[in-house]
Amino acid sequence: MPRIRIGIDTGGTFTDVVAFDEESGELVTTKTPSTPSNPADGFLEGIEKVLGLIGATGADVAAVSHGTTVATNQLLEGKVDRLGFVTNTGYEAMLEIARQSVPDGYGNSYFWVKPDRIVPRDLVKGVEGRLDVTGAEVRPFDEAGAREVARWFRDHDVNTLGICFLHSYANADHEERMRRVLAEEHPDCVVSVSSQVLREYREYERAMTTLVDAAVKPRLSAYVTNIKSRLASYGDLPFYVMKSNGGVLSADEVVHQPITTVLSGPAAGALGAAMIAKVAGFDHVLTSDGGGTSTDVSVVVHGEPTLTTEGSVGAFPSKIPMIDVVTVGAGGGSIAWLSPEGTLKVGPQSAGADPGPICYGKGGREVTITDAHVFLGRIPPHLLGGEIPLDVEAAATGVRALAEELGLTPEACAAGVLEISAWNQANALRQVTVKRGLDVRDFTLTTFGGSGSLLLCRLMDVLGIPTVLVPPNPGNVSAFGLLTVDVKNDYVQTHVALAEQLEAATVAAIYDDLAEQAAQALTTEGFAPEQHQFVRTADLRYFGQAFEVRVPVPDGVVDVAVLADVAGAFHAAHRGLYGYDFSADPTQQVEWVNLRVSGIGPIQRPEIARHPVVEGGAEARTSTTERPVCFDAAAGYVATPVVPRTALPPGSVVAGPVIIEEFGSTVPIHPGFTARVDEYLNIIVTRVEGAQA
Repeated sequence: MPRIRIGIDTGGTFTDVVAFDEESGELVTTKTPSTPSNPADGFLEGIEKVLGLIGATGADVAAVSHGTTVATNQLLEGKVDRLGFVTNTGYEAMLEIARQSVPDGYGNSYFWVKPDRIVPRDLVKGVEGRLDVTGAEVRPFDEAGAREVARWFRDHDVNTLGICFLHSYANADHEERMRRVLAEEHPDCVVSVSSQVLREYREYERAMTTLVDAAVKPRLSAYVTNIKSRLASYGDLPFYVMKSNGGVLSADEVVHQPITTVLSGPAAGALGAAMIAKVAGFDHVLTSDGGGTSTDVSVVVHGEPTLTTEGSVGAFPSKIPMIDVVTVGAGGGSIAWLSPEGTLKVGPQSAGADPGPICYGKGGREVTITDAHVFLGRIPPHLLGGEIPLDVEAAATGVRALAEELGLTPEACAAGVLEISAWNQANALRQVTVKRGLDVRDFTLTTFGGSGSLLLCRLMDVLGIPTVLVPPNPGNVSAFGLLTVDVKNDYVQTHVALAEQLEAATVAAIYDDLAEQAAQALTTEGFAPEQHQFVRTADLRYFGQAFEVRVPVPDGVVDVAVLADVAGAFHAAHRGLYGYDFSADPTQQVEWVNLRVSGIGPIQRPEIARHPVVEGGAEARTSTTERPVCFDAAAGYVATPVVPRTALPPGSVVAGPVIIEEFGSTVPIHPGFTARVDEYLNIIVTRVEGAQA
């Protein structure tokens, strides 16, 4: 019987692979270079490589789960192809009007110019017809006008469309009629409909989310279909794609919901790191996933990554449930450059995998973070245990040239590149903590990804973090996370009503309807009814507020007592977020806005093995090599022990300066810090008592 589940995370530089044997519990990890020109090539190469390592064949594969950055990268790079928009007559300027909020960094809106819309004004068409807030028809749908619009888009070669009519969250009839007209008049058109993508109010956010879904649908569908067809050589095995909400979805379904994958890879990393840290005894954790292009950070409270529906990717708001991840252009391939004022900057531009950093020897000419690490001796002169040799002298030549432009020593220049990168990462970590009212010093930092742990000691200094956890095989945590997540679908229905006017029977009926939709999806995914799990939540606010707070809704019958308990949970959550609440003020009314249900199909998770502590393990560093490493530009290079991570059994303690190396990652321990290996093979880094930050 097929017994091996494989998780694959495709990054900008490497494709990470983890295989889990459900019978023996064995986990095997590896990496292979990504293939940007056709990511499916690196995907299949990764499967072949890991199967070879465990002596298995395609017949042994039970399922494949994939974290992809196809949609993310398309949006970050602004590569949106010709896209059309259909809305109500008279509301064609919805996208231009948008919201009045001004981005951070602009003290006065006079200086801010709104970015180009995702759909240019000439590709927006209105159709007559109108529903009211309850979904009742105010003006009938103009089918003849709809056909004219459909033919116009067909004749102007606009083959991807988003449809968003006012109040379609309450009644999808007009949108469905528009879809049917398009199917008849423009059958080759790819269409996204707001009542399916996001069934909640606020027309601008719903329209933008629908258009983002439409924009990424052609490219993501082609990518997923390509991989699925190539996987057919292994048989008809299940193929899942990671979603932004912390679940997975079958490839057959994800092509109909492409927007759900916009933070696919980062979400898997956050979940994998959360599970590893929780097993090790840490349930308040910051995750930092450093790759070749970017670093993704998130916050985990009580063992669960926080979710948001106020996220965005690049310039595009996407109001779907997603793990709250902040991304900064601070990966190993991030380029160091000089501003017009002559100051040193790092990122967000990246050399990627091709040509990559100078030290890759593929023609890269600009100094990157990886080049700075190589020059300072903090990473070895090779990657992946020797599979990829690095040209140290070429990196040194590039660093020296940049240093000459800045009037610095080469050591100070390289250290400056890394210092800027550390502060970029620290600022991202502050966004998910300090900006949300959390004290960063109350958390343990978990670093992973190929480059995620290289600056951990400096991050501890900058942020005042007391402890850092580095998991085993940190370069493969995102791929491991893909094996820990359940199938998950989210459903939402807007129902705006004051708490005192809310009917328990109405709320119960809406939740039952949402649960039925979730149950049908789980059945389609192959889960028996007894396996189905449902999680209910609601978005509440005080009457007059513009934004809501999400709180859990207990299982069971929805009655007046349950509604009161939910309102009480809202008061407590509001107090936790903003420092106050109006629970004692009868003039401040609670208002319900959105009802939500998540349908979950559970899978078998890998167990993280526990290992006995080895007495005398601290002496393992005696069998090491040394190389010159620069931790401080002023102090220069010092002879530093280099320890293979495999030589550090549980219980080992090593003091900095020391470099800990393994197949896919390197952990530099600076002077003044110690590293301990716990019983789950995690490296726990702390500051030496009395050492100066």
